Amino acid sequence: MVGIVVDGEPHEVPAGGNLLQSLLSLGLDLPYFCWHPALGSVGACRQCAVVQYRDENDVTGRVAMACMTPVAEGLRIGLKAPAAVEFRAGIIELLMTNHPHDCPVCEEGGECHLQDMTVMTGHTFRQYRGLKRTHRNQYLGPFINHEMNRCIACYRCVRFYRDYAGGDDLQVFASRNQVYFGRFEDGALENEFSGNLVEVCPTGVFTDRTFSAHFTRKWDLQTAPSVCVHCGVGCNTTPGERYGTLKRVINRYHGDLNGYFLCDRGRFGYGFVNCADRLTEPMLHGQPVTRAEGRARLRDVTFKGAIGIGSPRASLEANFALRELVGPENFYAGCADADYAMLDTIRRVLASWPVHSPSLREVEGADVVLVLGEDVGNTAPRLALAIRQATRNCMLAAAAELKIAPWQDAAVRELAQQVRGPLFVLATTGTRLDELAEVVVRRTPADIARLGFAIAHALEPAAPAVSGLSDEDRQHAESIAEALKRADNPLVVSGTGSGEPAIVEAAAQIACALSRRRKQPASVSFVVPECNSLGLMLLDPKRLGKALESAESGSVPAAIVLESDLFRSARTEAVESFLSRVGETVLLDHSPQATAHRAQIVLPVGTFAETEGTFVNGEGRAQRFFAAMSPRGAAMDSWRWLAEAHPRHDWQCLDEVTGACAAAIPVLARMVDAAPRADFRIDGLKIPRQTHRRSGRTAASAHIDIREPQPQDDTDSALAFTMEGDAFDAPAALRTYSWAPSWNSNGQSIAKFQDEVGGALRGGDPGVRLFEPVQRGAAPWFTEIPRAVAAEPGVWLTVPRYHVFGSEALSARAESVVERIPAPYVALHPSDLARLGHADSVELNWHGFREVLPVLADDTVVPGTIGVPVGLPGMPCGPCPRTLALRKAEPHGSGVST
Repeated sequence: MVGIVVDGEPHEVPAGGNLLQSLLSLGLDLPYFCWHPALGSVGACRQCAVVQYRDENDVTGRVAMACMTPVAEGLRIGLKAPAAVEFRAGIIELLMTNHPHDCPVCEEGGECHLQDMTVMTGHTFRQYRGLKRTHRNQYLGPFINHEMNRCIACYRCVRFYRDYAGGDDLQVFASRNQVYFGRFEDGALENEFSGNLVEVCPTGVFTDRTFSAHFTRKWDLQTAPSVCVHCGVGCNTTPGERYGTLKRVINRYHGDLNGYFLCDRGRFGYGFVNCADRLTEPMLHGQPVTRAEGRARLRDVTFKGAIGIGSPRASLEANFALRELVGPENFYAGCADADYAMLDTIRRVLASWPVHSPSLREVEGADVVLVLGEDVGNTAPRLALAIRQATRNCMLAAAAELKIAPWQDAAVRELAQQVRGPLFVLATTGTRLDELAEVVVRRTPADIARLGFAIAHALEPAAPAVSGLSDEDRQHAESIAEALKRADNPLVVSGTGSGEPAIVEAAAQIACALSRRRKQPASVSFVVPECNSLGLMLLDPKRLGKALESAESGSVPAAIVLESDLFRSARTEAVESFLSRVGETVLLDHSPQATAHRAQIVLPVGTFAETEGTFVNGEGRAQRFFAAMSPRGAAMDSWRWLAEAHPRHDWQCLDEVTGACAAAIPVLARMVDAAPRADFRIDGLKIPRQTHRRSGRTAASAHIDIREPQPQDDTDSALAFTMEGDAFDAPAALRTYSWAPSWNSNGQSIAKFQDEVGGALRGGDPGVRLFEPVQRGAAPWFTEIPRAVAAEPGVWLTVPRYHVFGSEALSARAESVVERIPAPYVALHPSDLARLGHADSVELNWHGFREVLPVLADDTVVPGTIGVPVGLPGMPCGPCPRTLALRKAEPHGSGVST
């Protein structure tokens, strides 16, 4: 810490930072535009001017930019000095010269950083009466609107998009007051983090196109703290509701996880909540009935001996309620058996091995990263963004040797140019991280696992050796092992995306070998497929295949399927056979899917925006999510439906289910600490979901009843569906929105809730870690090393390919996302395509069905393998076969199933 003096008052601030960040961390208000905590300083806007004095005798000083001024012991500055105030007023007046007078119609109104800074600077009257420069706006895709005339040339957009997120299709053009930020031609922004431009931009140049479709002023939105449901990273979000419609999802800052940024799937995938075909009424044999009739019918189901199939996207509480209803011995996982095997390995490794599962902030601090068999950019985009930042650590180290502070962003990038830290990518096909990698190795899944085991052996000779490796792969193993040995903070990244359990085992083996060498737990980050995949596994379910087999060997009175489509998790013929043999099928879900058409009883449940519960992400962090709106129609929380039929439990609120789950499952004992209980109060009041600026409570439902409805009572949380209460002092896990006096923007006001700007939230970031590294003891080595597999003539090894848009089922239902989903295809290496006579489409044998699909020639595909997209609409259902027989399609092939 160093001592500085601000307007005559002494303060203690951390050493090594810049003055702007230090002043904001002290709670002082200073206008700025171009600076951002995650992007560093470039001094482009000149708005954060202060007066810097030489010593206590200097009364004149000089004007300096706070974002470019390092803090040092004895630094004396004037924040309110007349010269600084006048300078800042002049800058904002110049910036506003060409800005349109469109605040009343601008979608950014009410949370606009430009509005806040203009008011803070005191610029309330415009003297300029000349013509304003005008620009042509571009179409930037289904996610982002473009209004270039509002630009103040802060350069935040291109700095985030290009320098931070790695996009290359958003550029800055022209010069002087004709600077233009856009694409070289109209078209969708290609980077999967483009939606962050909405929050990064301090004005209304980039706005949320999906929000525009059903626009509501921000202060009228009803919001709640939530967790993203579109992958296993567990990013924190804030969904906003108005008129019974989910209007948007924005980033909710979490210092250890997503920080300031979300991927586009997490930001725009919420559209499934508003789909017209949502399941909102109970259905008995395809006919809608009332909620009371659904309850009565559910009580008549024979649950003794029934099978319960849990869901990796339902809450812990919902899965636990199902487990209690059918008994632990009849509780199964609603995921493919291959995923189950890998998730079970991940659970055992995190619980009992001497390895550490890092947060995303810790991932960003890694100095050597090995990605083993996972296309992280498509399966866990926010983790890939953290890895991208980790590759900058070598340039930061080089800058530190030259005494250049890490926040001096332009200087650091100019020094390092394109130098990146060691990143090794071992994958089955091309990935989004390849451009950053020092070494890219593409192999079949089995060969990647073998190479991983060889790396572990090179790190620790006690680990089993791998026989039959090629000289090239042996050299790769030795060079990667050497880089990991030299690293101060190595990281291994893997996951379930390859479909090969041995890859997960190899990743764990490498981390364990590193831990033995370092005498401290090494970091391994596992990508899991769904938002609660790991949480489901902590309830110790059995694999789905055993459930399907049980119906063949005995009488099963009923199957209760919780928020899962069995046809995506098992072969079609196996699921059909299972459903035909059980007495009756009960499905609890919110979205229509194939299983719903086969179930005798369908009970509607709420989505993440309408219910409350706990998820466990891939890191092993339990986090609570809360309802932003009431469930549609007769839908209820899944656990409430199940409690109706439970003979032993009379749960009345979520806390009771959470407590029961924590008491029954030792590893989940701390889940009760993920958020305060429902009886938490601030000065006797609940925490409001509605802002104090909210308007038109009566008018909001005037089309239904002119009388103001009584606010809904939420017995499951400490949140209220009203505007009364204290949101500012709420704990981080219960903060429904970010707002502070003079700071209306979500991304900028968060500084008022942090211990220091860019750091942890006051009181600690939300959630609790369920696993801590085992410090002592040695984990047993995995000894079953897969053999190298070569495809037979006419048969190709299948390799799953993932897409940010389309591979995840819920977001694929969002109208805006549909436009970005690629058409069905299969990918082949050009050499394999030549063997098939350069066919435009191929006919493949898929679990006994013939499918005709177009072919994409891709030289990143390993010869002898076929890349099969996962989950795309129009692709065959169920897990991908290990191998596929294919041949050139006949000319009459229509591209559909035959």
